[in-house]
Amino acid sequence: MKQVEQLYQKKVLVLGLAKSGFTAARILHGLGAFVTVNDAKPFEENSEAQELLNMGVTVICGRHPEDLLDEGFELVVKNPGIPYNNVIIESAIEKGIPIWTEIELAYLISEAPFIGITGSNGKTTTTTLLFHMLNQDRKKPLIAGNIGTVASGVAENATEENVIVTELSSFQLKGTDTFRPRIAIVTNFYEAHLDYHGSFEDYTASKMKIAQNQTSEDYFIYNADQPLLSAFAAKCKAQLIPFTLKGKTEHSISADDEFVYWQGEKVIERSKIMLGGQHNLENILAATAAALLWGGTKETITRVLTSFTGVKHRSQFITSWNGRKFYNDSKATNALATKSALEAFPEQIILLAGGLERNHSLEELRPYMERVKALITFGETADRFAEFAGDCGVPAITKAGDMLDAVEKAVSHSEDGDTILLSPACASWDQYESFEIRGDAFIDAVLQVTEANE
Repeated sequence: MKQVEQLYQKKVLVLGLAKSGFTAARILHGLGAFVTVNDAKPFEENSEAQELLNMGVTVICGRHPEDLLDEGFELVVKNPGIPYNNVIIESAIEKGIPIWTEIELAYLISEAPFIGITGSNGKTTTTTLLFHMLNQDRKKPLIAGNIGTVASGVAENATEENVIVTELSSFQLKGTDTFRPRIAIVTNFYEAHLDYHGSFEDYTASKMKIAQNQTSEDYFIYNADQPLLSAFAAKCKAQLIPFTLKGKTEHSISADDEFVYWQGEKVIERSKIMLGGQHNLENILAATAAALLWGGTKETITRVLTSFTGVKHRSQFITSWNGRKFYNDSKATNALATKSALEAFPEQIILLAGGLERNHSLEELRPYMERVKALITFGETADRFAEFAGDCGVPAITKAGDMLDAVEKAVSHSEDGDTILLSPACASWDQYESFEIRGDAFIDAVLQVTEANE
């Protein structure tokens, strides 16, 4: 880990704990900064705060004092989820105090270079896919960021032999200053998190901070099929690597109906790729380009693409049984994500959908409902989904009480060649604590039903 002189004896406020705040505070304390941690959770319930106090870190818990910044802090490191209209953050901005997320700290302490991946959709799949490609090619990758592993915690143990493959959200990138990935990837832009950012312009500008410090020695991989991203790319200083699904190109990465190409040469036949869907093909192009730029081989990339079936809960292939294929897309917590899933599969889908009622429109799904031969609904939105599906002309609509009941009813409506897809288009919290638990319940139900009918 690099020693960062600019942080030595600097007064730093870490706002919000959880995994990222705890790790940042611990590292900053180790670098010789004078660290104060402020977290809303009461001290007696806050194991992270208790541990930091034992290290000698100043801890203020259970409230956010309005006069907190009167202590003369020179830097604020905030939890990414804390919005910029937070009273303390607004006050720090007025005082001209720099505001970081721990991604900036990770970059400053890391001996390893970074590959950064962001975008509205596809970040996790692209990050995971790229990690597997580099790992199988023995490039010693580490995986970090929004995918679940705190980047600064990974960076403190990384060496020059490693590369840190990092999934990055707009929340994380907005709080960066000098962060410079050697390869930056932006998968796509869609409207998201406007409640946090206030505008689409701020959202996209935050995402594009991934490339703001890149130079001509670096690479920027982006979706050339989106005009807005192409316009952003034109302002970048890095070497541009556009990807497109609109046919073969000679100087970058591309795909047509039959092949994936790198600089005009065939990499893999599309029919051999395990991960289905147009949206996943974008992720495949981005990950493949990055792997090749980092010295990966076409042979390894082909091996990964012919075996990788997806990230858990994201169009994850579960099993084949009596000619039916089962897919778990529990991560689809809104209509846009379910639309992408429906678009990815051929017709004759039995769709399992429903969940927490947020009164979101389902209209984005209408053009794709003709692919659905049966809908199994559940949760708070079950009746609204049923009414919508009926209006779309879905032939069979059934309400289920729980996931096992839903899978049993889906199987009863299915035939040889059908796809049975969990893609709820809703959050899980009406019935499950998380989309992961919901997805695991689906997997368990599928295995129970198929094994019982062997």
